[in-house]
Amino acid sequence: MTQVHPRGAARTHRREPVSLVPCPGSRMPRPFSFQLLADYWTLTKPEVNLLVLVSTLVGFDLASSAHLSGWLLLHTLMGTLLVASGTGALNQYLERRTDALMRRTACRPLPAGRLSPTAALVFGLELALLGGAELWLAANLLTSLLALATLATYLLFYTPLKSRTPLCTLVGAFPGAMPPLIGWAAVRNGLSVQAWVLYGILFLWQFPHLLAIAWMYREDYARAGLRLLPGREPAARGRATARQVLGCALALLPISLVPALARHAGMVYLVGSGVLGLGFFYYAARWAAARTNVFARQLLAASIVYLPLVFTLLMLDRTL
Repeated sequence: MTQVHPRGAARTHRREPVSLVPCPGSRMPRPFSFQLLADYWTLTKPEVNLLVLVSTLVGFDLASSAHLSGWLLLHTLMGTLLVASGTGALNQYLERRTDALMRRTACRPLPAGRLSPTAALVFGLELALLGGAELWLAANLLTSLLALATLATYLLFYTPLKSRTPLCTLVGAFPGAMPPLIGWAAVRNGLSVQAWVLYGILFLWQFPHLLAIAWMYREDYARAGLRLLPGREPAARGRATARQVLGCALALLPISLVPALARHAGMVYLVGSGVLGLGFFYYAARWAAARTNVFARQLLAASIVYLPLVFTLLMLDRTL
């Protein structure tokens, strides 16, 4: 919309995005309504935060001695949750225009018009700052800095790169693997080789997981101009994606065995993680051979099962 001001200067105002998909209840909710609370909850990306909390818990547990500090754990998880929730809200603030173009995200609170961008921005900043402060005061400065560095890397590098280069997936994997380090640093106020092994497991796991999602919704992402899959032409894109999925699923096998080989975990973990890794690779290979949405969905389900089970085995069978 162009307006002419008294001195004749024309100014162009960017309009807020409007969802291209009809969304029920797309009007601004009443103050203190259940819809308003649900919309703020959606801004925090709770489905992502569950994985963040589990990964943080693993790092905290493995860094602890026989006597785990429940009070420190509570503050570590709460502070991490606040920072992760703030990251989710700020990410939706930055991506509200592309979200309006995709069917899977068009009914989120911002593109649907149920929340204002300013409200989301303030909400996200408040959560992130509160979480960073809690981690600093209850744990230590290193833990707080790791959490806030995760937020900054995700928002300032990964998010804008999504519309520019497929390398965004690689860039995003670095902050995405940070939660175990946050949990470890809260206990030890430092990082060891064990902590970085956890980081490596989560780092490699993300590629089959995220690329399965990107493949399932590739048309949606293309409509919004997001470049999450490698390669330019469809055929080349499929081959390049398959190589990344297979390579990371294969590399995950030896990395996941390191805790047992280094005698930080027992035989139960060694056998269990090996079986789970082979099963995960099977689903990755089956998708790579056919590249169908059905197999991509099965690979996604396998990734969701794999990581919590491996981490659970590691916590149950660790050696002090």
